[in-house]
Amino acid sequence: MLRHHGDVEARPGMLDFAVNVQGVAPPAWLRDRLAARLADLGRYPDSGDEHAARAAVAARHGRSPDEVLLLAGAAEGFAMLPRLAPRLAAVVHPSFTEPELALREAEVPVTRVLLERPYTLDPALVPEDADLVVLGNPTNPTSVLHPVETIRALRRPGRIIVVDEAFADAVAGIAAGSAAGESPSPIGGLVGSGDDLVDASSPVVGEPESLAGLSAPDVIVFRSLTKTWALAGLRCGYALGAPEVLARLAHGRPHWPLGTLQLEAIIATAEPAAVAESRRYADRIAVDRTAMIDRLTALGLDVHTPATGPFLLLRVPDGVLLRKHLADRGIAVRRADTFPGLGPDHLRVAVRGAAEVDRLIDTLNAALW
Repeated sequence: MLRHHGDVEARPGMLDFAVNVQGVAPPAWLRDRLAARLADLGRYPDSGDEHAARAAVAARHGRSPDEVLLLAGAAEGFAMLPRLAPRLAAVVHPSFTEPELALREAEVPVTRVLLERPYTLDPALVPEDADLVVLGNPTNPTSVLHPVETIRALRRPGRIIVVDEAFADAVAGIAAGSAAGESPSPIGGLVGSGDDLVDASSPVVGEPESLAGLSAPDVIVFRSLTKTWALAGLRCGYALGAPEVLARLAHGRPHWPLGTLQLEAIIATAEPAAVAESRRYADRIAVDRTAMIDRLTALGLDVHTPATGPFLLLRVPDGVLLRKHLADRGIAVRRADTFPGLGPDHLRVAVRGAAEVDRLIDTLNAALW
């Protein structure tokens, strides 16, 4: 159950609400960048590309290159977690299950911190003796965005905090769920060292409640290029953290861990113009998400809000039968009972545009009534 992912729900030709990748292929400019490197595949990945990729990611987040570990997808980073040799790992759920699976397969003791709706993170729920804490932000599948101050409250001497920010670049600059007339959340990430965090307004820095710009010895942030840039098939991501901690993660890693096209994708999507484009994507997702929430709730469905990610968590009647009804009519949604703390009547749906949502609503309406 921990290894179940949305891609198995979506057969070829189905309308895909199960996978959170935006679009079916990378944008044309990114495809052109990758295609231009095809002639270089006859030689081994260049160390200059690796250095350039680390420098680009570092500049994007206001860090130094030695605080960047390039990954073949964020999932590779989760597989590395046992190398930190924790005595007790606490995994906050409901959330992405690969970190727990990797730790359990390495026989690391794991305790689950199960959050009940509205899935608000309470640092007091985490055992004091846990020396590794793993959580998502925004969290898959609840779409909850935890405040930075709450995550920082998890810090303890001898403890490492791992934050999965695979969807952070899809969070709009003004927090979703803010009502009209309320003060918007600041646009910009947090940069600084240790406890000296400051707000940064540079568009190259970041997303609300992200810790990607925090230089600290006890915080690791995983990021992914899969979702926003439709690069699921290329496997690109990176970890941000203290050099000595990243070295522990990478210990024993084979030579040339990333290929030339992966390195080029990381360089290209870390450039300021690409980051600005991702912010526009995030703004569009926020608009589509609001419209989708309105339409789903109008059907009488229970949609968990506030939601900040490119997906929504639903609680529906007869979830197993409804999911089958949708699949029989060519629509894939993600079962959510594989996430600890959720049940068979929970479903996750990706945020999509109006045309796709029209078809989903029509099919749901026929099934429910």
